[in-house]
Amino acid sequence: MRLPALCVELDPVVALNPTIASTASSLKLETVSPCAQPDWDSQVAAHPDSTVFHSSAWAEVLGSTYGHDPQYLAAWDGPALAGLLPLMEVNSPITGRRGVSLPFTDSCPPLCSDRLSADQLWTAAIATGKLRGWKSIELRWDQTPLADAPPSLQFWGHSLQLHSNPELLFGRLHPSVRRAVRKARKEGVEVQIATSAEALDAFCLLHSQTRRRHGLPPQPSRFFHHLHRCLLGRGMGFVALAQHRGNPVAAAVFLQFGHRAVFKYGASRAGVSPLRANDLVMWEAILWLATHGCRHLDLGRTSLWNDGLRRFKLGWGTCERRISYYKYDLRHNAFVQDHDRARGWHAAVFARLPIPVLRWLGRILYPHLD
Repeated sequence: MRLPALCVELDPVVALNPTIASTASSLKLETVSPCAQPDWDSQVAAHPDSTVFHSSAWAEVLGSTYGHDPQYLAAWDGPALAGLLPLMEVNSPITGRRGVSLPFTDSCPPLCSDRLSADQLWTAAIATGKLRGWKSIELRWDQTPLADAPPSLQFWGHSLQLHSNPELLFGRLHPSVRRAVRKARKEGVEVQIATSAEALDAFCLLHSQTRRRHGLPPQPSRFFHHLHRCLLGRGMGFVALAQHRGNPVAAAVFLQFGHRAVFKYGASRAGVSPLRANDLVMWEAILWLATHGCRHLDLGRTSLWNDGLRRFKLGWGTCERRISYYKYDLRHNAFVQDHDRARGWHAAVFARLPIPVLRWLGRILYPHLD
């Protein structure tokens, strides 16, 4: 789908476009860095659709780890936040300068209100991108930014509504999942909910092994250092760590913001599937979240071809949806296609490399990716 070129005279970000001009008459629209706004999280938390990915902590993780520049489009109605489109500027000599909402984030929809629509934020994003010389804008929304816009990529998304009654939660599980949880306990698997750096280190060891089996390099260690400093260390997430006979066998990282949580990463040791430790990790994390005020758990994105992971997530009684990504070429004013990089020829190569080499590649490659 092609769009007409937009005027990019901003004041400082407001495009001279009818949809933005009408907004600008009553709202202040600007690019901001969440990390420079002292009351950012409280402003964002007031919106019912906000997640940890809208928080200043997540922006700090991305900026501190990869050097990405926050260019969040925020609309203010006086001191109150009336709308938000999170954008990070990724500036790479390999992949170019572009805006992404947001890098390494499964889904990050705009926060809209009756004063500001997604279309108005999208128009402002295009104007901002043209002003800053971006080659493209990439959106990870659960909605179409403009009518008839073709998605560049699609994934499965799964979410779970939580409540504090364990019996009701357990009853919603697929029978095979209930059997798996019971088996893990019978086998002596124990799960600890922790926020310590040591627990995250244990996860990282399992994560490196799991990424190698999947043919992908792990994220750099500095990413997890900042994840702990900005999120887990501030009570905005935890590690669910499963041990069997004193040895870590599976783990997962969950992030939380208000009443909403996200299952971000999962990992396990090779050859432990019969223990069903991954199932117990997920169940104990669900129980912990449900009894600590969380009411919504998002299990992240799943590639359309990954039937095994899709079945695993459906087994928890989740609601399934499609997550659509959109990539807009600012040079040609057109939406373009992309491809799922979770598989391909590179996966076979990475799966054969030693873990130290994969970690080195992760440090080199991830700053250029999103």
